[in-house]
Amino acid sequence: MRCMSEDNRKRAATGILVQHDPIWSALRAQAEESAQGEPALASFVHSTILKHERLEQALSFHLARKLGSEDLSPMLVREIFDDNFAAAPDLGTAARADLSAVYQRDPACRSYLQAFLFFKGFHALQCYRMAHSLWLNGRIMLALHFQNRMSDLFGVDIHPAAKLGRGIMIDHATGVVIGETAMVEDDVSILHGVTLGGTGKEHEDRHPKVRRGVLLAAGVKVLGNIEIGEYSRVGAGSVVLKPVPPHTTVAGVPARVIGRTGSQRPSHDMDQCCIGSEEYDPSI
Repeated sequence: MRCMSEDNRKRAATGILVQHDPIWSALRAQAEESAQGEPALASFVHSTILKHERLEQALSFHLARKLGSEDLSPMLVREIFDDNFAAAPDLGTAARADLSAVYQRDPACRSYLQAFLFFKGFHALQCYRMAHSLWLNGRIMLALHFQNRMSDLFGVDIHPAAKLGRGIMIDHATGVVIGETAMVEDDVSILHGVTLGGTGKEHEDRHPKVRRGVLLAAGVKVLGNIEIGEYSRVGAGSVVLKPVPPHTTVAGVPARVIGRTGSQRPSHDMDQCCIGSEEYDPSI
């Protein structure tokens, strides 16, 4: 019986993995279609996605090519990220949830492939996840290095000590700032120009806590150690200085309550203009 070649073994292993990883399966299928439809990008798509066996490997390769520099080569960045994925499998789970969030919520996104290759909000978020993992393992200077590279390349500044959940979408991303003690729970959508900041030079816990399912529209500023309640919505351009109750819409400068959200999932509906908010009843 003829022995299976190394290439055939890799294809077989990839096939098994794809069967149990629907997002990676869809991403590869879209990459194959793109490589055939746009020959000019075929080599790029193949090297970034099709030559890899797992989403984690493709993501390490893709980010390393972007983040590598004279200070830290792409090869070394890729090795660091591969080690992170191996040590913390939750990083891969979070990446899939984030990729799915972009595809489901961003009307400009037509495929997983587009988000994976080109959407800098997704790239910045995965860079943060790597930096956060390094921060938790005491590699502070390396974590700060990646924070700096993220800011330089993507126009997004997320402190590696901040705590971010899964299924987060950062749309457009330019100008997003998230401070050191901020917390963003699962299933949150963040638009460009959003700041989760402090109010001065205070120390300790000084940044906002954004609960599950919140929509932070374009240009929102949330300042101080205040809570944005779950499934709330903050209208575009608002400045939030006080806590926001759950399931509530706020807007304005400074932000005030204007109604209930009128939606069970504001982070998915992506209605930044607060149209459809129900009349607010403080007793609810």
